[in-house]
Amino acid sequence: MNRRPTPPPPAGTHRNLLTDRPELYELRFPDPESTAARWAEAMLRAHGAGPEVLDLGCGTGRDAAWLHRVAGRTVTGLDSSPEMIAHARSRHPGPAYHVGDMRDFALPGRFDAVLCLDSALLHCHTNEDLDALFGRVRRHLRPGGLLVAEMRNGAFFLGRTELLDAPRLDSITHEGVTLTSRTVLWIDHAAQLLRRTRSWAGDDGAPPVEQHSAWRLLFPQELRHLLAHHGFTVLALHDRPGPRTDPPWTDGAPGTSGTAGTGGTPGTPETADGDRLHLVARLEPRARKGS
Repeated sequence: MNRRPTPPPPAGTHRNLLTDRPELYELRFPDPESTAARWAEAMLRAHGAGPEVLDLGCGTGRDAAWLHRVAGRTVTGLDSSPEMIAHARSRHPGPAYHVGDMRDFALPGRFDAVLCLDSALLHCHTNEDLDALFGRVRRHLRPGGLLVAEMRNGAFFLGRTELLDAPRLDSITHEGVTLTSRTVLWIDHAAQLLRRTRSWAGDDGAPPVEQHSAWRLLFPQELRHLLAHHGFTVLALHDRPGPRTDPPWTDGAPGTSGTAGTGGTPGTPETADGDRLHLVARLEPRARKGS
C-alpha cells in the first residue's frame, strides 16, 4: 500500500482543474447516454415526485438540463463553482442556475424534490456541515417531498483497500494537449474523510498542477440516523443498481418502476457492499413545524 500522502494545504491555497475548466470535467467523466439523469428521473417517477426539482451540486448542468428539457421538469441548479454555473448557463440552458453554498442558501419557493448526485453532499465534511445541509434541504422541500442522492459508500472501505492500493493514471486530450492525471486516495480516519491528491501534467510543457479534495465517508446506518433527525423517512438505501455501478443502472431495472421501498430486487434485503450508495428519502409533513 502507498505511504500516506502529506495532508492537504489549507483551503483556498489550491485550485481544482476540472472545476475551473468544466469542459475538461465533461471529457474526463463523459455521460453520453445521460445515465445519471435518467436514473434520477426513474427514482423521481417511481416515488411519485412532483415536477419542481432542485439539483444541489449541479456541476456542469448536464443532469439538470436533461431533466428540464427531456423529462419536462422545472429544474433549478445550484453549485458553489462560478465556472461550473457559467458553463451550465451557456452549454446546458433551460434550468435556473445559481451560485451558492449547499450549507447556506436561500431560494424562493419550495420544491417537490432535491437531487444531490455524484457525492455532492459528501463535500460537507463535518457533522455541523451535514446538519446545515439537511436543514437547508428541509426548508426548501414541500412536505412529502423527496431527497434523491447518489454518493460514495463509507461501508465499502471496511476491510477493502483496492481503491487505496495504487495510484490511478488517466488521460484526456483537449485542443491538442494531452493531460495525464495521477490520483492517490487515502483515508483520514480521525476526520472520517476520503482524501484525494491528484496531479495533472500536460504534454505541452506547462507546469504540473496538484490539487487536493476530500469526501465525508458516511455509513448507511449513520445516514439513516441523520435523515431521521431531520424529519426524513428513508424509502430506499442500497448499493446497486445506480448510474456509476458496474454494471450500471439501465431503464427498467428492478425497483425503479413501482413504489417498492428498495432500489434493488423487490422482496430481497438491501445491500451496501459496493462503493456507491443510492438514497431516496421522504420529508414527513410534521418536519415542517418549527424548521
